Amino acid sequence: MLRSIYIIAILFLSCADLIGQPFEGRVADGAGRPIQDAYVIGQSQTNHTHTNELGIFRLPAAQPGDTVNISFVGFETRRLILQEKDFEQVATIVMKEAPINLEQVVISNKMSTLNQISAVGLETNPVNSSQEVLRKVPGLFIAQHAGGGKAEQIFLRGFDIDHGTDINITVDGLPVNMVSHAHGQGYADLHFLIPETIENIDFGKGPYYAGQGNFTTAGYVGFQTREKLDASLMSLEYGQFNTLRTVGLFDLLSGDPGRSAYLAAEYMLSDGPFESSQNFNRANLLAKYTANLPNNDKLSFMASHFASKWDASGQIPQRAVDSGLINRFGAIDDTEGGATSRTNVAIHHTKMLSGNAFVKSRAYFTQYDFELFSNFTFFLDDPENGDQIRQRENRNIFGLESVLHRQYRLGGAGLSARAGAGLRYDLVKDNELSRTLNRRTTLEPIALGDINESNVYGFADAELDLGKVLINPGLRVDYFKFDYVDKLAAAYSTLSEDKAFVSPKLNFIYNPNRQWQFFLKSGIGFHSNDSRVVVAREGREILPAAYGADLGAMWKPLPRLWFNTALWYLFLEQEFVYVGDAGIVEPSGKTRRYGLDFGIRYQVTNSLFFDSDVNYTIARAIDEPEGADYIPLAPDLTATGGLSFQPSSGFSGGIRYRYIKDRPANEDGSITAEGYFVVDGNVNYTIKNLTFSIIGENLLDTEWNEAQFATESRLKGEDESVEELHFTPGVPFFLRGKVAYRF
Repeated sequence: MLRSIYIIAILFLSCADLIGQPFEGRVADGAGRPIQDAYVIGQSQTNHTHTNELGIFRLPAAQPGDTVNISFVGFETRRLILQEKDFEQVATIVMKEAPINLEQVVISNKMSTLNQISAVGLETNPVNSSQEVLRKVPGLFIAQHAGGGKAEQIFLRGFDIDHGTDINITVDGLPVNMVSHAHGQGYADLHFLIPETIENIDFGKGPYYAGQGNFTTAGYVGFQTREKLDASLMSLEYGQFNTLRTVGLFDLLSGDPGRSAYLAAEYMLSDGPFESSQNFNRANLLAKYTANLPNNDKLSFMASHFASKWDASGQIPQRAVDSGLINRFGAIDDTEGGATSRTNVAIHHTKMLSGNAFVKSRAYFTQYDFELFSNFTFFLDDPENGDQIRQRENRNIFGLESVLHRQYRLGGAGLSARAGAGLRYDLVKDNELSRTLNRRTTLEPIALGDINESNVYGFADAELDLGKVLINPGLRVDYFKFDYVDKLAAAYSTLSEDKAFVSPKLNFIYNPNRQWQFFLKSGIGFHSNDSRVVVAREGREILPAAYGADLGAMWKPLPRLWFNTALWYLFLEQEFVYVGDAGIVEPSGKTRRYGLDFGIRYQVTNSLFFDSDVNYTIARAIDEPEGADYIPLAPDLTATGGLSFQPSSGFSGGIRYRYIKDRPANEDGSITAEGYFVVDGNVNYTIKNLTFSIIGENLLDTEWNEAQFATESRLKGEDESVEELHFTPGVPFFLRGKVAYRF
């Protein structure tokens, strides 16, 4: 009986292919670059597929006379009527660029459907600084609190992620997060990314993605830089607070269809709005070369260098402002600041194995230096010299990864599968925490050591497309080896621990029609602890797990109207945080977060776009009594949105807002981190190859706190310490002008 059912099922799945034959093609833009995730729809609305990373697709059950539509955001939809010759060889379909239009955004049975919104956002609201690139992720907030050079503090889904503990960030596959960093676990300094080079932003919330590993608890963000420039560009920007920024993008192989190369450079300086100048400056260089090889193979080489230095006024106590000791832009210790640099080299290679299989490989090397001076408690521990500390390290990162992609046909069903393996090795020399005076004198070393941390991993996942239903199971295995040599110990000794972690994922998507998508995502993720935490605790609870689930929907009731929503839950079984500012280990116990995400995108006219995202979260510590179970600084209600006007020429511009509600700054809520509502805007005028812009931040001149902490501190002359709100003031009304020339 079972055998008969099996035979009938196979015949049923195969019948779709009996009434047609596969139509294969490659979709590219006018410069020959492949277009990934273009939507290919056959005669039947249920007969559809997507292009892979090489722009290649295979549409089953097609036949001469069928109509096939190919669509992708930013390109005119192509309509083909298939002929006999189209089945004799792989078709090449060239897409013509067109203004961004929400009608082109297709709700399809893909895990990454929502990411199409990032393409619309990049086009309609261009990024004006490296600090803004992370804000392109719906619901993500950032805060800068150390003179512009320190990595931003990140907030997402009820997490104060600090500088990256619970979000995985990459650029062209290179890891941005630094494990066992001198300042904090997962430290993610994204300032080496030049905004004008960004081609695409890939993101996902929750621990549901087999290809994403360490730190993917609240989610991940992957930036992809351009392979080819549409035109060379030079821009100059100047504004208040002695702010200057210049960018150059230079196309080195214009007109060569098989190869592309460009050079990008950025230089920026600013004194900032503070009484003590930030003396901030940053320089970026990026070179990228891409060659299309025979058989649709591809080779890409990237090299970049980044260097930055700055002074900072730090976080100031509210009582110092209230008493008139300093104003909001003053400082208690204005000798804070730092310097950092990063050099990256990466090679990417894509190898076609067959029409439905290819391998993507990459190898990379990063050299990184970091030095930071901070003073959070002023004279709490040392009433005479103050509490300034120095955190410093020198790091080399080596990594490689290969991923096999393969597509199958199981009768009328489609199966896309991936399997990959990789290695990341961090070699950190002289990871240091010391007490200092005026950035010159070392008073006392607190911690000094060398770290060797290895992460070997493998993963596999699949997307089984059953027409209206897509099933996406996945599995990831990570192995970590932690070594630490304490250079302050009397005798040499290598402290070592290791552990493996298994992360299963299972996601479902249901598309009843082209207007609706429902999804259920589930998975287990983790963030690794600092190597110093691991060896200090003798390997106990090295990799605390995160268990998550999302239930949501996307709805497109009108061609130019889009809604998305999700109910979600995330449980962390244990959090251990190495507090680099104090050189101690703090366990924070089990935590639970759940909430609601809601987003809307509406194209009012061909040139006018509206978008808004609202996120509500309840975040609590599980093992603490009610009223003392708040997770400090965890945002509960946030909202972002705005209007943008983007015609094909002439005037353009936009206005954006961001709002975050008051929230507890400590466990019992007795100290409140103040919320804010800030509005930014820009106006541009384009004439031929020239664009003139005026960019305004905080247009309402709101008095707001960018970074906030509940901190115990003591000022000079105080007999007792005080625990209260410490903050870094947000930028006041800030205007700058810009001129850009394309050639």
